[in-house]
Amino acid sequence: MNPDLTLPYEGESPSFASRPVWCGRGSTVIGAARIGDQAWLGDAAVIRADGQRVTLGDRFWLGHRSTVHIATFTHGTTCGDRVTVGRNSVLHACTIGADVVVEDDVVILDGSSIGDGAVIEAGATVFPRSDLAGGFAYAGSPAKAVRPITPGEAAERAERVRERSAEGLGADPEPPQDLDPDVFVARTARLRGRVGLGAGASVLFCCALEAEAGPIVVGADTNIQDNTVIRSRGEGVVIGRDTTIAHNVRIADSRIGARSLIGIGAVIAPGTLIADDVMVAAGATTDPGQILESGHLWGGRPARILGPLDAERRSMMLRIVESYCRHGREYRAAQEELAG
Repeated sequence: MNPDLTLPYEGESPSFASRPVWCGRGSTVIGAARIGDQAWLGDAAVIRADGQRVTLGDRFWLGHRSTVHIATFTHGTTCGDRVTVGRNSVLHACTIGADVVVEDDVVILDGSSIGDGAVIEAGATVFPRSDLAGGFAYAGSPAKAVRPITPGEAAERAERVRERSAEGLGADPEPPQDLDPDVFVARTARLRGRVGLGAGASVLFCCALEAEAGPIVVGADTNIQDNTVIRSRGEGVVIGRDTTIAHNVRIADSRIGARSLIGIGAVIAPGTLIADDVMVAAGATTDPGQILESGHLWGGRPARILGPLDAERRSMMLRIVESYCRHGREYRAAQEELAG
């Protein structure tokens, strides 16, 4: 079974091993990705190799609404054989050994290396450039070894992760119609209710923007990255212009300012107010009603000030916005060509 959507990137298309690959509804594979024998991709799973390669070994398992991505200029992502990844997890520009189990809601960040037979427990964040030895269980943020893995334990935990993924996410994606020509919405994204997208905005693969009550308003040139879920059940969500919402972020009714970045796997609680010019670190969470003041890097659970938003961080945030404006144009053209 093929993914719901495959697209080339810079002339390279995904390649699949000759033996069967099972792909769920809304699953998406982009660019220079190589997927081994007997892989399993859950509903709304995204593999995006747009700038570096993604190489996934035999019997790779990627749970529902999980994401594999790269760092455009520095790192690809490589996984050995028999790697199991749970639901709503992100492998980002990292190297994973064989027989590794990555449980639900995990974030593994750029330049990290995970040894054979390791288990990354649910909710953990592996910080950039971490080197985690095989044969141990890791937990927390940052992820740290908590104990050795007993014989057969990794295989048992992999089986439990797969059992939890037996049920899918439900309905197929329902992409919107009649979009502004400067906006990109991936074919596997879902927008429901009153959703407004500013010029140059992009909503990437398998995102879900659900305005159940108040509206969701996204500013110009803001990017919403793969598998992010934004849900309004009260006053609504407003996101300023030139802002990045990274992979697998969860956002409830809140306000997010301009020129900000919400990191991979962050959770923004109802009533949060994030000022202009704020960076929220990967895996961070906010408390309901929390106010994040301008000019700072915030991180932790709940988020606290970690340092100033210096010139280097601001420059990096601007480069991401510019890169995703370009991605939006490229992906819109590719989707239109695919549609014929």
